[in-house]
Order: sequence, then C-alpha cells, then structure tokens
Amino acid sequence: MSPLAALSVGGDGLTIVGGGIVGLATAWQLLQRHPGLSLTLLEKDAVLAGQQTGHNSGVIHSGLYYRPGSFKARLCCHGREALYAYCERKGIPFRRCGKLVVALSPREEELLQALRQRGEANGLTGLRWLVGRQLRRYEPHAAGRAALLVPQTGVVDFRTVAQALAGDIRDRGGKIVTGCRLEAIRRRTDGFSLRTSRGDAACRWLINCAGLHSDRIARMAGLRPPVRIFPFRGEYYHLGEEGAKLVRNLIYPVPDPELPFLGVHLTRGIDGRVEAGPNAVLALKREGYRRRDISLADLAEIVGYPGFWRLATGWWRTGLAEYRRSLSRRRFLADLQRLVPALRGEDLADWGSGVRAQAVDRAGRLVDDFVFADAPGMIHVLNAPSPAATASLAIGEEIAARAAGNFAL
Repeated sequence: MSPLAALSVGGDGLTIVGGGIVGLATAWQLLQRHPGLSLTLLEKDAVLAGQQTGHNSGVIHSGLYYRPGSFKARLCCHGREALYAYCERKGIPFRRCGKLVVALSPREEELLQALRQRGEANGLTGLRWLVGRQLRRYEPHAAGRAALLVPQTGVVDFRTVAQALAGDIRDRGGKIVTGCRLEAIRRRTDGFSLRTSRGDAACRWLINCAGLHSDRIARMAGLRPPVRIFPFRGEYYHLGEEGAKLVRNLIYPVPDPELPFLGVHLTRGIDGRVEAGPNAVLALKREGYRRRDISLADLAEIVGYPGFWRLATGWWRTGLAEYRRSLSRRRFLADLQRLVPALRGEDLADWGSGVRAQAVDRAGRLVDDFVFADAPGMIHVLNAPSPAATASLAIGEEIAARAAGNFAL
C-alpha cells in the first residue's frame, strides 16, 4: 500500500493541490459547507505555506487599487473583513493600522484622486485626503504634496493564519499530506488517477491551487490554459533600528496604473520590523528567491512562450530599471528616499525576497485579475497574485460555490 493510500486518499474524495493560504482556505471553506467530505490536500514542500504565503509582507489589503466589479475588487474587500473576523475568532495577532498613499507630483495627485474614487466604488469608507500638517500627523517623516489615508489596511503574519487553517482542516476530518509532489494526472471515467512522489492515489474531483506551478498542473490535467505563470522576484530590505523610527505604519507611492505592481513601499509588520521594498524583477527560476537561482528548464519555458517577447518589447525599459535597482543599493535607497527623505544607506539592514506568481497571456499582457478555469471534475486557480492572501477566505468561498455547481459533492 502506498503512503498516500494509507492516508485514505480515496476515489470518491476531493483532492486539492497546493498548501499555500489559498489552498488551505479553499479546503476549510469546503469542509465547512460539506461536513464529512473526504478531502485531501497535497503539498509538495515539507512544510505548508513555504512559498508565496511564507514570503508575504503581511499586508491586509484594503481593495483600493482594483477595478470595480473585478474578482480582485470583490474578493479582496469581502476577504479582508472575513480575514479580520477569522483572526479575531482564533486569537491571531493583527493590526488594522491603515496606510498612507502619497502623491509626489501634480500628476500623481490626479492619479491618487482617481484611486480614491475607485476605492469608494469598491465600498471603502473613511478615506481621507491629507495635505501638509495633516499628512505629517500620521507619518511625520513622509514626503508628499498630498496623501490618501486608507483606514481598512492592516498587517498580520499570514503563516500564522495558514497554520490555524490547517488545524481547522484537520479538526474537520480533512487530510494534509506534505512532501508530496504531484507528478502526473490521468482522467478516468469516475475521476482521476494521481501519480505522486509518495505513491499513487485516486480522487473524484480535483482543485488546483498550486500557485507558482498552477499552469503546469493545469497542463498536466489536460487543459490548455490561456496564460503562463512568470515568476517575479520581489526584493526588499529591513530597516535598522534608527531607520525604522522614521516609519509609523505603511507608506506607499502612487502606483503605475499600467502595471499590477505597487512600487517600493515601507511596511511596519506585525512583528514591528519595517520592510522596505519590494522591487519586481523577472526570476530565472520558478522558485528563484536568490539572484543566483537559475533553472535552464524554467528559463527555456519563459523565453519559449510568445507572450514573453511581446511583454519584453513593451516593457523592456521598466524591466531594465528594476534590474538596475536590484543590483544597486544606491538606486534602491533613492526610491525609498522619495517617500522618506531622511533615510540613509546605513538604515538598510538585512535583505530578503519573495516570488510572485504572475500570469502573462499570449499577447504579452500582465493579467491583472484573478483567473479561474473550470473543467469537468476540476477547478484551476490560474492567477492569484496579491491580494490573494488578503482575499484567501473569499477565494475559498468562490471555489466552494463553483464546486457546488460543478461537482456532485
């Protein structure tokens, strides 16, 4: 008997691939709605939440940035409040501290006013336009002609949230198998046969929440997904003791409306440390957390995709600027000083990074919204970048609703 069979992964059950916060939230939502459901979650790593969730900055996003009516707008706003309620119920530390988005030029003031209107369309209340002393009252050291105070934003440790969800899954009878890489999927008349690094198993229904590898799992299952996952490494510094005194909570720039990245910003986390960054550079490996991480197979997959060359043609100047900032501490500091001019080189302490799974379509567009794909017996989450952690409980609800409609649970 295989290790998986010993864990009762049966042909009548449901298997979720991916043990990040989206997969865990999905499992929890399904088990709440379908008590007694035979559910198994497979995670290739030895620990849960070791990839995007474990490298998350910990920001609970408000829903300010996203196009009204989009999945991101709807699921972020609903998921944010569900997350706050879950943390309250479970005793997980969090701070609903708010953040400032600062405008540094007249053009940025116009963009920030548009963001304010978008946030209000998404249901945000209590947004405040601050200038001069009003701005300095919240962040005494921040630059800016004007700023938008967003009170719904907060911080939490998403790894702690993930562990709490894992405990709830087990309490409801769900099984979690770590160190179990999915290697092949074969459709059967009554479901799917799965070959994994821990043996063979079967399931009736399959949900793909594999993050950085979600498109590969979809292709493994016989789909032709309309997007390809590109890994973007976000690099950041922590501020030393003196530099951290210059930041009370969260200070963000006005983002480029053409890009799904928010630009380098300053975040005081739930542990009190201040994170400065991240930038966004194309990683040369799906899990390329270090600059020296290179996979020739992953690189060949990127450059062999038509969307890569179209993306590169349109955004090569932006990409080059990000790489220059990645390699230059001075450039990184200069961008941070646009937000907080008093920062100095000695304030930049230890370096870290995360990797964002960003979908790119064949036209070379960075896909801005969450993307789900349904197929007989399957649901695939093909794009769930930020604010997926904030929205995770709502994403889980969305998938559970789709499952109720498509599966005979």
